[in-house]
Amino acid sequence: MLETTPAQREVTGGIDTHADTHTVAALDNLGRLLGHATFPATSVGYDDLLGWLARHGNIIQVGVEGTGSYGAGLARHLTGSGIKVVEVDQPDRRARRKVGKSDPADAVAAARAVQAGTATGIPKSRDGVVESIRALRVARNGAIKSHTAAINALRQMIITAPAELREQLTGLGPKALVNTCARLRPGDLHDPTQGVKAALRRLARRCQMLAKEIAEGDRDLSNLIKRVAPDLIAQHGVGPETAGQLLITAGDNPTRLRSEASFAALCGASPLPASSGKTNRHRLNRGGDRAANSALHRVVIVRMKSHEATRAYVARRTEQGMSKRDIIRCLKRYVARELLPHINAAKNDADLKLPSIAA
Repeated sequence: MLETTPAQREVTGGIDTHADTHTVAALDNLGRLLGHATFPATSVGYDDLLGWLARHGNIIQVGVEGTGSYGAGLARHLTGSGIKVVEVDQPDRRARRKVGKSDPADAVAAARAVQAGTATGIPKSRDGVVESIRALRVARNGAIKSHTAAINALRQMIITAPAELREQLTGLGPKALVNTCARLRPGDLHDPTQGVKAALRRLARRCQMLAKEIAEGDRDLSNLIKRVAPDLIAQHGVGPETAGQLLITAGDNPTRLRSEASFAALCGASPLPASSGKTNRHRLNRGGDRAANSALHRVVIVRMKSHEATRAYVARRTEQGMSKRDIIRCLKRYVARELLPHINAAKNDADLKLPSIAA
């Protein structure tokens, strides 16, 4: 049998990504390993990696592990070069323990997952306004965690403070406590009372700074999301926080989600069969993006309290003997179906697309 030349050969790539380097493996259409190599995680390295793959034949598709973290830049570069990129999950730990762990082995496993069809996900493009929303939310959520930690440290400091200082500050609400401590004027730090005053003032001023940062983040996100997805915000129970999370989960590229059922599965809101014998039922899906699932849960809880159609549905299903937990599961699925068109409408707004940074 004649050996195919590189020009005639179809190649599938697999890439194991890291912070500083990416390891790539090339397989032919029969799954035979053609080679593997490691390249730096830089723009020049991306070009060299693509050139190395192209020398082995016609690139059909490339499986990339970690498209949402270390492989995000590489995935953008490959997509911008016209290469089909498939998102690959980390290898199964049980199977990996049997054969060992190495970067080339993980790269080969990524390529084989693509060829076998077990990896089919389309990575997020991260080149639109949703990426701005994601970045702003990361900064805001970090500020919220730091603010909570600072408040807790402030209260713990008061518990062990000298009696006269503790009595002065006990009973104040959070805002009054922060403002009062921020106005403290410590004296000689050799005195333990003055040292505690200095610590309380610094913690309080940190709280004030973080509160200002959180308010700025809330304002920026609210304005951006209202401009990007006005129809989504208009839905009952959907606020800027919920809308932002759902937009991030869906991503910028509308083709990533093939149907509303795939979006429900992505949010962990798809029903899973849990039948046995004479019992015929479904259960909650504990997979998917839990942050998106939490966003759908908040929408459902709001609607159960103040949305007449939802309240009527809950009453009817309760009479049929369904538990509250199963009712919420069903409502999450309905909400996912209802909101996806509004999410896609926001993502399809070409006027709001950011310049591509794939190059």
